[in-house]
This record gives sequence, C-alpha cells and structure tokens, in this order.
Amino acid sequence: MLLPDPLPPGEVVAHEVLFDEATGYRPHDEVLADSERDPGVRLMRRDGRLIVSRSAGGCVAYPRRMPASRLFTLAPGEVGRYRANFRLLVTTCPCNPSWYYESWSVHISNGPVDPTRFRHGPVDHDVDHRVSLYGSSQRR
Repeated sequence: MLLPDPLPPGEVVAHEVLFDEATGYRPHDEVLADSERDPGVRLMRRDGRLIVSRSAGGCVAYPRRMPASRLFTLAPGEVGRYRANFRLLVTTCPCNPSWYYESWSVHISNGPVDPTRFRHGPVDHDVDHRVSLYGSSQRR
C-alpha cells in the first residue's frame, strides 16, 4: 500500500492497513494522527531519538506471550521495521475452537522520510519475530 500523501500533521501518525479473509482480502486502510491505538509497539522519545519497544501482547495462543522488550532506537531520519505473526483463538468454547492468524509488518520512522523507503527500503533497523505457528523450530 502506498502511504497517503500528504500525511496529516501530528507527532504520531499511523497508516493502518488490514487484509482480512472475511472481506476477500480487499485492503482496508485508515490514517490515524496522534493515535491511541497500539500497533504492537510502544514509542518513547528521548533526546531526539525514538525508542521502539514491543508491547506485552494480548490473547495470543502462539507464540507464547512475551514480555515487553526494546526492539530498536531510531535516530532522526531513520526507518525501522518490526515483523511478527500470531495464531489467536477466536472463541474460548472447547466445543468449537476456531483460530485466526495475524501477520504484522510495522514500519516506523523518526521524523519525515521519503515515503518509498517504507515499501522499498532500505531500513536502518529490521527485527523479524515471525515463527512457524504450529510449534516447529523452522521459520516459513
């Protein structure tokens, strides 16, 4: 997905894109300025640098819930990418267990950067926490 141009003003601007099986994987995107939504990461500004940490997570069945931890720190003008995937239980009823899956690719910049860097790189920091969602040690 292309980043909207121009992005709205704000210290934190999020472009959230969702591809959902229920809608035939048609992309749905939304631009959020100064959003309170949690894209799986927490942002903290310190001395002009942006500290990016992973949130503790919610109702994830696999991989097991991990504590919050620092992913990377961005200097002004830098771009970072965090990728992760999850298997989540839709219902708690043991008679009808249903799963759904999420795959995240979160790109973050500290200040304005060329929008094509989000799609084509290069990124300055790349953290990949994707795993096999069925307990295998191999990544797919």
